[in-house]
Amino acid sequence: MREIEFDPRMIGMVAALGVIWLGFNWLSDGAFLTPRNLWNLLVQTASIAVMACGMVLVIVTRNIDLSVGSMLGFVGMVVGLVQARLLPELLGFEHPATWFISILVSVALGGVLGLFQGALIAYLAIPSFIVTLGGLLVWRGAAWWVTQGQTIAPMDTRFRPLGGGIEGAIGTGASWAIGLVICALILAGIVLARRRRRRFGFGLRPIWAEGAIAALGCGAVLGTVMVANAYPLPAGVARRLVEARGLVWPEGGLTIGHGLAVPVLLALAVGIVMSFLTKRLRFGRYVFAIGGNPEAAQLSGVNTRKVLTLVFGLMGVLVGISACISTARLNAATNSAGALDELYVIAAAVIGGTSLAGGVGTIAGAMLGALVMQSLQSGMVLIGVDTPLQNIVVGVVLVVAVWLDGLYRRKLS
Repeated sequence: MREIEFDPRMIGMVAALGVIWLGFNWLSDGAFLTPRNLWNLLVQTASIAVMACGMVLVIVTRNIDLSVGSMLGFVGMVVGLVQARLLPELLGFEHPATWFISILVSVALGGVLGLFQGALIAYLAIPSFIVTLGGLLVWRGAAWWVTQGQTIAPMDTRFRPLGGGIEGAIGTGASWAIGLVICALILAGIVLARRRRRRFGFGLRPIWAEGAIAALGCGAVLGTVMVANAYPLPAGVARRLVEARGLVWPEGGLTIGHGLAVPVLLALAVGIVMSFLTKRLRFGRYVFAIGGNPEAAQLSGVNTRKVLTLVFGLMGVLVGISACISTARLNAATNSAGALDELYVIAAAVIGGTSLAGGVGTIAGAMLGALVMQSLQSGMVLIGVDTPLQNIVVGVVLVVAVWLDGLYRRKLS
């Protein structure tokens, strides 16, 4: 493990995820580890994983955002209002531009709300806990006032694939193609990283370690594709697809897999972009410098106020993306959307190795933490655990994760 240079906390998280999956599979008599449940699990994780990527940067700067769930509900209601009431009056129903305009509105509104909260924190020196706690109350109330508590439905047909489901699956052929492309990118990244290390005189991993990393990465990608393709479309839907292509439906029937879901691909894209931002761009280095030592970062010439404002603005943009995923998945905008999401997002980031003391965190860890949290919730629903007990379990897991993080940091020091 030392040669591979894996973070011990990541290894522990993967092991914990394996225990959770096997445990719930045993308790549910084999219903948990089925293609159908795993496919739905990934779709349900997408929204939390997207927001967890932004929460990593917020916590790294020694701040917190308690408003993400309420902000999601408010932004989702505005998006529903725009595409179900405002745009139909201007462009007509099912206009080709409706879905795209709705996404732009969602992302822009989320970014503006995030920048507003970030400016209050950075320039007025109001603690982030207070600002975002106020945001939790304000945006939840605003979500109700948008439509006086009415649910808005249905959503535009071109918008609904963002939520997954039958309409939001890309098919088996495209899934294999994307999986192979991702594997090629993993291999290329390993080769380029090795060349960069050699050029700057850094130590190199053994060839077997590079091969193990490539095998693990590609194995995870291709395994996910196999699971997604193993989940078959309903017979009626599959038959309509076959007949729409001018083919004859065979007498014995035909099995057609869903393939990867659009929200899963969207979450993966967000994770890649955020990883690049944190590891390769100056902005990411500034964020971690502020988290490590705010005074030293400011003395080094970093505009800490600007960076902090942009961090919360980026968090708002990601909330806007998650609002689109959540609204499309429900095919409706409700003022209760995003309730308690802030708990799951913060827990996902902390479980993923982001330290509440600041300066430490990874995007990949947060996304894996989101999968752990959603696996817990999905498994408890599958075996019939009541909602209050689910919240108790999530709260206990969050406290234990923070305790373990403290132990780990004290051991390193």
